[in-house]
Amino acid sequence: MFINFKDHIESNFPFLLKSNLLIAVSGGVDSMVLLHLLDKINLNISVAHCNFQLRAEESKEEENFVKTYCEEHQIHLFVKRFATKEYAIQNKLSIQLAARELRYDWFNLVMKENNFDFLLTGHHLDDQVETFLINFTRGTGIEGLTGIPAINNNIIRVLLPFSREAILNYATENNLQWKEDSSNASDKYFRNKIRHQVIPVLKELNPNFLESFKNTLIHLKTTEQIVNKYSIETLNKLIQVKDNKEFIKISELSKINDYTFYLYQWLKEYGFTAWKDIYQLIQAQTGKQIYSPTHILVKNRDELILSSISKPNDAIYFIPSIDEELKFPLKLTLCNLSYINEQNKNSIFVDADKIQFPLIVRKWKEGDVFYPLGMNGSKKVSKFFKDEKFSLFDKQNTWILESNNNIIWIIGYRQDDRFKINETTQTTIKIEFLK
Repeated sequence: MFINFKDHIESNFPFLLKSNLLIAVSGGVDSMVLLHLLDKINLNISVAHCNFQLRAEESKEEENFVKTYCEEHQIHLFVKRFATKEYAIQNKLSIQLAARELRYDWFNLVMKENNFDFLLTGHHLDDQVETFLINFTRGTGIEGLTGIPAINNNIIRVLLPFSREAILNYATENNLQWKEDSSNASDKYFRNKIRHQVIPVLKELNPNFLESFKNTLIHLKTTEQIVNKYSIETLNKLIQVKDNKEFIKISELSKINDYTFYLYQWLKEYGFTAWKDIYQLIQAQTGKQIYSPTHILVKNRDELILSSISKPNDAIYFIPSIDEELKFPLKLTLCNLSYINEQNKNSIFVDADKIQFPLIVRKWKEGDVFYPLGMNGSKKVSKFFKDEKFSLFDKQNTWILESNNNIIWIIGYRQDDRFKINETTQTTIKIEFLK
């Protein structure tokens, strides 16, 4: 295995030979074999060990075992202990997800602080099979069937071509010691059920199952590349980008056979999971919204609009006097005028005697009422938005200028009639919104 591994590194990962590497080592056979192989090649390595403190004495023994090995082989070691159960409860995560978040956040921190180039993990061919079957049983696109990537940003998995059997044989032949995680024997975890109950049957049915599986992955990855190429070409024709949002015309999307596939290709990177609702969005009423942890997808008449989720802005910004201008979160300037020049949607003219400083700039809120210029009576701002066919994002990005709790201007859209100039106006103030 060592010769095959060395050839594998030199052929497929030659950049690792001169890199500063951090190795994730749990103390199990996979990571100990990885560490032994990399050390034998004489690469520039350090070790990171996570103690999740989930198995009392067993966790301590694993930590001490890794410490002893690194001391004996003069390998620099980083160790971190986590309050994993508490973190899982606080963040409403399963123990497995909590441990994953904790370790990768810490790995990234260690790498950044110590200038490591890459993190190497002990994932191998059997892990590939398990991940494939897990994704297959839960439902996935083609990318979920192509297994664990060998390179994922700065995470490298060099053991993926090697089976668990080959790793165990190498450990035995080289008299390596390792620690067995007792939780790996329990079938309460879905992955362990796949490992203990499903994969042995597949290997029994086909003694060459792992080799067949490797060939299948190659074919799937080739197919994925072709699919991605053509789907990207189609989506580039459909998607329009404006103001950090992506727009697709429903009428154009509907012309495509199996358009749901392109919706999936478009949105899969943004964390969406409610695919049935997304596919039905085409027929949904205007205003229907679907959320992912980071993005929102909205139907707005003949458009689907994708935008990142922005946190509500409850901040209030002040303009103390006419001699001041607002520079953030938007730019407003004020000046006295002796004449009226051409008005547009980005500027208004108000009677100086009708406003009271400081002026306030804020986001609109439910219940806001103003008196639209040129109209009799008041109108809810929300009704104005509806009449003007504002999308959800237009509403979220609209600012209000007010004086003494009265709206002067829905900035960039409509002035309030109460502040307009007339024949009795002595001093006119021009307020301009500069984009």
